[in-house]
Order: sequence, then C-alpha cells, then structure tokens
Amino acid sequence: MYLQLDQISVQYAGAPRPAVHHVSLGLRRGQIGALLGPSGCGKTTLLRAVAGLERLQAGRIVLDGRPVSEAATGLHLDARERRVGMVFQDYALFPHMTASQNVAFGLHGLSRAEQRERVTQMLDLVGLGGAARRYPHQLSGGQQQRIALARALAPQPRLLLMDEPFSSLDVDLRERLAQEVRAILKQTGTTALFVTHDQLEAFALADEVGVMQHGTLDQWDEPYALYHRPATRFVATFVGHGVFTPGQVSVDAQGLRVMTPLGELADPQECPLPDASGRCEVLLRADDIVHDDDSPVKARIQAKAFRGSEFLYTLQLVSGEQVLAHVPSHHDHAVGEWIGVRAQVDHVVTFPPAPGSGG
Repeated sequence: MYLQLDQISVQYAGAPRPAVHHVSLGLRRGQIGALLGPSGCGKTTLLRAVAGLERLQAGRIVLDGRPVSEAATGLHLDARERRVGMVFQDYALFPHMTASQNVAFGLHGLSRAEQRERVTQMLDLVGLGGAARRYPHQLSGGQQQRIALARALAPQPRLLLMDEPFSSLDVDLRERLAQEVRAILKQTGTTALFVTHDQLEAFALADEVGVMQHGTLDQWDEPYALYHRPATRFVATFVGHGVFTPGQVSVDAQGLRVMTPLGELADPQECPLPDASGRCEVLLRADDIVHDDDSPVKARIQAKAFRGSEFLYTLQLVSGEQVLAHVPSHHDHAVGEWIGVRAQVDHVVTFPPAPGSGG
C-alpha cells in the first residue's frame, strides 16, 4: 500500500476517550479515499494525523514505504517533511494575490521561468488558464476551489488531503466539481484522501470509502460494497435510504431462504447462517421495493417526498412494518392510499435482531 494506517489512535489531552481509536486503512498509489461519517466521528482528526498535525498515541502511518508517524518510537514528521498537499473547506486563498500568484506560492526551489511554466500547467489543468490575473473575489466558489486544488498540486505532493472541500458550494455544483476533481486527480496520478459528510460526494469522487462513528472505522470498502454489503447496522443505516424488517432464515435442500412480511426473498446466497431461532432483520432499501398494482402485498402511503423524477414513499404494510420505496413520479398517489408493492432484492443483507426488537 502507498498509504497505510496501522491501528492508529489519537486522543486529545483531557478527553475521556480517543478521537480516533485503532483505525487501519490503506490506499494504493493513485487511489482516492474518502472518510465519511457524522459530525464528531473523528474523520477530520484522522486526516490531521495523516497530515502530521496530530501526534499518534498508538499505531503508525506509512507513506510511500516510509514511516512518517510511529507511536512506539515517537517518530513524527511534520507536514512539510511528508510532502503533503492540503485543500481546506474555506479554500484559504490569499485575497491580495492573483490566481497565478496563489498557485505559485508553494513553489520553492524553482527558477521564475520554471514557476511560470508550472503555474500555467496547473491553471490549464483545472480549466482556469484565462483566470491567471484575477483575484479570489473575482472568482466563483467553484473557481476558487479549483485554484486551491491547483495550488495544492503544483509542488507535486506525495499525498493530497482535502477537508470538506465542497461543503460551501451548492448541491449541483458540488456534484459536478467532485467529478471534475476526480478526473484531475486521475490524470495526474495523485493519491488523495478527503473528508466529507456527504455520501453522494464520497461515491462520486472516491475509489475507497470509510464510514466512521465514535472514532472507529466501521468499514473501509468500495462504494458499491458499502451500499450493497454493509458490514454493520450503522453503515447500513448511514449509507442510503433503508429500513430493517423482521425476517426468518431457514435452511433446506435448496439452500438458505429468508421469509419477510413482503414474502420470500430469492437467492440469498450471501446471507449469514441463522442462529438457533433463525430470526434476523433484513435491510430493505428504497430501491428494493417495487410498485406493482398486481402484487398481493399492499401498503398504505404514510408520507411522500417529491424528488423530481421520482417520489420517495414511506409505506406501512398491513402487518405494521414500515418500508421505503422509490417510485417514478408519474405514479402520483395520495397519502393514505393503498398500493401494491413487492420486494425485488438483488443483495440480501441480514443482521441479528436488535436488542429489544422482539423480532
């Protein structure tokens, strides 16, 4: 691995528990990683530890085959020695400098001609070659963020770190800029790790995504696996829209079967083996529930949210369980109406019943 974190812990003085606790993850050269989680989960502290801004209380960090932090030996290289680039939430551009001067700021040890050439390359890379003489206040939020990215990439860092890089931008611009930044990082072969609370942003930009809570890393995986194969109940509920419904797992000559209030789920190849009772809870995402007027299973619409091309329906089954469903917006049913639904689950995900669920 190009970047390797081995069981790292960070605890602030006077804090009752570590902000980051025994976290391990890795990125290959040129990969982009994202840390996702609610506020206070430790993702920014972890990023600061990788940058060299926080010391480790346990574990070690290896970058390009060389340890840069190691609690056991006290090794701690600062950010400059690590050759790490940073992009911040507020861009941190110098307001009295032009775009080209901002990009040139970190280019030490180059002649003026080399600096000019590098700045031109970076501005062209981010699509702002014509904005070299503009000041930050003359640029849009998206343009300022691209200038900040160009400045971070100009010294050719071994690793790029980004802390909530798009949070101050509107939703449409965030998604578009995330795709643009991914293309730029892949073009330059830059290894990057960034922090976000926006799962769509993480999925759009990253090759590997980690979900954190309470200082621990619940899962580090490809976005597809996080969504379809969550390792914990927290990941299952934090990523995507979904609910848990009671199920009964049984084994016969045909293999595993899962019975739910929506009927039997087919081909549950990767379900865990049942406990003695066979009881479980099945994760049903909104895209697992299909509106089908011919289905014998009926559900009452409790609430609906218009999403443009679709509605997100909150439904209650006759048995009382609640499920969610994405339904094309031309199926505009009223709240309180009963509709037919069926389960169409490609990835069956089950967990042991939650304590006190009675399921």
